[in-house]
Amino acid sequence: MSVAHTIKHKLKAALSPTHLEVIDESHLHAGHVGARPEGETHFRVVIVSPDFEGLSRIDNQRKVHRLLSEELAGPVHALSVRASAS
Repeated sequence: MSVAHTIKHKLKAALSPTHLEVIDESHLHAGHVGARPEGETHFRVVIVSPDFEGLSRIDNQRKVHRLLSEELAGPVHALSVRASAS
């Protein structure tokens, strides 16, 4: 299973998003620290979920980072998150 697929699966299962985009931006970081030739190291996530209702932007990001802690400790070098309730 690809890293992008794993990220999507975990976020869908935990947050039931109404909108979810997982964009692999690894090609933009080729040759940078943390980049691997096979890619799947740098991601941007755009997610809308009612689970973020009442939370701050930082708390939204922390929730996503906690859910993806295994990936962030392993194959994912960088993760950009835009998370909101609507």
